[in-house]
Amino acid sequence: MLPLQGVKVLDLTRALSGPFCSMILADLGAEVIKVEALPDGDMSRDWGPFDREISTYYLSANRNKKSVAVDFRKPEGLELLKKMALESDVLVENFRVGTLAKMGLDDAYLLAGNPGLVIASISGFGSKGPASEWAGFDQIAQGYSGYMSLSGTEQSGPMRVGTAIGDMLAGMWLSIGVLSALMQKRETGKGQRVETSLLAGLIGVLSVQGQRFLNLGEVPKPLGNSHPVIAPYGTFQTADGPLNLAPATQGMWLSLCKLLGLEHLADDPRYQTNGERMKNRESLQVAIEAVLKNHPRMYWTPRMIEKGIPAGPINKMDDVFHDAQVDALKLVETVEHPVLGLLKQVGFPVSMGSMPEGESVRWAPPVLGQHTREVLSSYGISEKEVDRLIASGVVMQSAVS
Repeated sequence: MLPLQGVKVLDLTRALSGPFCSMILADLGAEVIKVEALPDGDMSRDWGPFDREISTYYLSANRNKKSVAVDFRKPEGLELLKKMALESDVLVENFRVGTLAKMGLDDAYLLAGNPGLVIASISGFGSKGPASEWAGFDQIAQGYSGYMSLSGTEQSGPMRVGTAIGDMLAGMWLSIGVLSALMQKRETGKGQRVETSLLAGLIGVLSVQGQRFLNLGEVPKPLGNSHPVIAPYGTFQTADGPLNLAPATQGMWLSLCKLLGLEHLADDPRYQTNGERMKNRESLQVAIEAVLKNHPRMYWTPRMIEKGIPAGPINKMDDVFHDAQVDALKLVETVEHPVLGLLKQVGFPVSMGSMPEGESVRWAPPVLGQHTREVLSSYGISEKEVDRLIASGVVMQSAVS
């Protein structure tokens, strides 16, 4: 049995933050029913790049789910949502604050009809406060949270993280909240509201950068690829490109000096302690790179590792997905897609005894309305009634099933 086998999740989310949360729950074994609004479904289906007219953006966050296509604008469509919500264990949504209530699915109604329901919500900036009405877009939240101020350099200005990290962090935090609520429900029999936001999720991982300000009033400056509080630690140029080095302890620093033939730096008052090295990190980088530039990255990497100094190349995507270590961890899995055929996907990155390694991707991301008949039948709706709903345009069943 998978950890969440038997848990039914009604997924009303779209784009990335909510779908990423529900995908985590699906990977763990929950039955995730992705309800998509007609006529176009999840907005991410329109975001490129495309593989034979199918969005790779959509593919990245919707595996292991079943798709039901419903016209939310029709009263019968909303009644279907209510019926499914009252017979599910978890409802996940990432509409603007207040939208669920406008649809007739407010907490009071849902918990009165289904006291054990876990109602899980993601918004851009939280359900209260002066910014609660703002739409939730990743880059806006990255900037608002201070995250962008930590990336880039003083010359480049603030830089966003290269993926929609705010969306995915919110999805991960919400999945933790859902799992906790399900555990508590086992003791109390009661559900509850669980919510987070893109803003809260990003601030929750500010780590030492946030704590520096809270304790010392320090406003961190962007340092590019250099570590904010350890030196030397960051990206260094070699003969054929950049190399990441992370000699985080005094012992590693001394080993680095010996390996590079820079023993004199260990005795230099400017570099004897981490505090002094931080003050003089620019001249230290110049001295280290003067030696590293004599040889390529893969000359230095194994020598660093052998001496206990963390080091590694900066891979591009083609390097990553042809890497022996990535392959050994079975992080890429293959599944049959009804349109694309064999589809490779990044799998669930947590190993568990109850989940066979390399088998987390059980079903391909569904096409719009692929499981409408199957799902409505599971909620007790007769075949004749499903036929009527399809004929009236309330729901849609894909030709692919």
